[in-house]
Parts: sequence; structure tokens; C-alpha cells
Amino acid sequence: MFRQQADKHHPQAIQPVEHWVAIRAPGEALRLHVLEWPGAGQPFVLLHGLASNANTWSAVGRTLAAQGYRVLAVDQRGHGRSDKPDTGYDFETVADDLHCLLEALAVESPVIAGQSWGGNVVLAYGARHQRSARRLILVDGGFLDLQSRPDMTWERTATELRPPPLTGTLRAALAQRIQVMHTDWTEEGIAATLGNFEHLPDGTVRPWLTLERHMQILRALWEQRPAALYPLIQRPVTIVVAEDGSNPTWLEASAPR
Repeated sequence: MFRQQADKHHPQAIQPVEHWVAIRAPGEALRLHVLEWPGAGQPFVLLHGLASNANTWSAVGRTLAAQGYRVLAVDQRGHGRSDKPDTGYDFETVADDLHCLLEALAVESPVIAGQSWGGNVVLAYGARHQRSARRLILVDGGFLDLQSRPDMTWERTATELRPPPLTGTLRAALAQRIQVMHTDWTEEGIAATLGNFEHLPDGTVRPWLTLERHMQILRALWEQRPAALYPLIQRPVTIVVAEDGSNPTWLEASAPR
């Protein structure tokens, strides 16, 4: 998503408007951080993956904005600079967050794209709010079924997909680690990944998404059975599958079956 590429459709002058939107999801009030590229055309709504943030979509946002589309990239609850309640990380609640956000911003019939866990959120949204979107786009997600392997248990999933302990890591050291691991990434891609972390005054980082909330989302992902939701979808769907040979465990767990 962050690899070097020709940038003729990514004019750097097209920058998003940053704002916080107060929504009232069932049972609570919440502020979501949104990056918006204004436009008069078809609205696109972009959802990041687990433990990521809205800046993941910056290059895509610019590309779409250059063609006149209205684009919104959202920090989902617990992520980035959105509010971080201790609960509400099940798919129903997160999907309702999105629905309330679209109502608050008067966004009608959007194309909604989600990456990885965000794709599963889009799937849940399409099943729960069946006629709200124009099209759903599932980017390397929306088909993630962690129970699909016969030998997989929740305990094993919780161990293998538990995030590494990065709190207290020097920001500069983390940036260097990302550069070494992803030599083909752009500087913007590295900066977007660093945006997954709060940057502390002592030069270290702390994930915006706490471990406890991360594991709540992972449990919800474990419990979700995408195949049961597909029959509920009433809008066109585009599925984009990516492979990551450097992460065979996740690749095997996420393979469609």
C-alpha cells in the first residue's frame, strides 16, 4: 500500500481537511477523527485496519480527490486521534459508529472501502445497514475467518496475533526498523505507520490502540463468521486480495476458504 509508484495522480497540493466529528452511537457519545478531501463527486469512505490509522489512505485519498470525489478517511474508535472508550469494539458497535458518522456528515450512498480488519467492518456494516452504501470494497479483508482452520483455537489466535510490545520504543529506532523491513515504502508510508503511535515527550512511542482494546477487537474478529454475513449484503461488492509472503501465519489464517 505504501510502495514507491508514479505520483502523477497524487498532487501533493491536495491536502485533507482535518476535523473531529461528534456522534451519538447507541448508548454513548463519541468523537471520531476524520481526514476529508472535499469534492462534489461520489463520496468515498475509507476505513483502516487493526491498530492502524486514517493516514494509511492518504495516497488513495489524494488520487480520488484529484478526480473530483469527496473522500473521508476515518480513525475508528480506539485508534489514532479518535476517542478511546474501554468498550464497544464488537463489529455491531463499530458499524453503528460509521453509520452515525455518515449521518452526522450528511454522506449519502457512499462507496465504503476497508482494509484488513477494516474490510470486516465494512462487511458488518453492509449486513447491518443494508441499503446505506452504494458499493462495498473489501481490501485484504472482509473474508478473514480466523476459525476456518480446523486446528485454530481462540487461545492460539490470541497468542499468534498478539501485537508486539512496542511501548517505550524510541521513535527513531522504530522508524529505522520499518525502513529496514519495508525498503520499497515511501517516506509517506513510513510516516503513516508511525501515526499508529502516540509520540511521547521523551522520544518514545505508545500505540494509540491499547493492548486490552486490541485484544477485544481480535476476539470480535475471531467470533465473526463472514460466510454467514454474505447473504445479507444487498449492494455490489469488490474484493481485493493481497498476499504477504513475509507473514505466513497471517497469510494462512486469512486465506479465503
